[in-house]
Amino acid sequence: MSSSEHQTSEQTRSILFDLRTIIGGLFAVYGIVCLIIGIVSFTPADAQKAGGINVNLWSGIGMIIIAAIFLIWSFTRPLEVGELKAEAADNDQPGDSSDLGDANTPG
Repeated sequence: MSSSEHQTSEQTRSILFDLRTIIGGLFAVYGIVCLIIGIVSFTPADAQKAGGINVNLWSGIGMIIIAAIFLIWSFTRPLEVGELKAEAADNDQPGDSSDLGDANTPG
């Protein structure tokens, strides 16, 4: 496996496990379910309860829009794997006591 294939595979995994992708996917699934329920099972009794508004339909549309925003954001601005590794390495420098404060200060 060449280094470019390894980098592409690593970038694909970082996109798949990016929190924005997971949230976007969940919003898409729940949005589609609400949209289908809103289209298929909206009765006059439901309209009376909700003041004439098809709540499932509109919440499904809203969730699908939110899902699209999250997924577009995730794929247009993916995580940079190399930058994340360098950042983690910089944070794990031994002997860096800047976060510990003054050791002589009580409490």
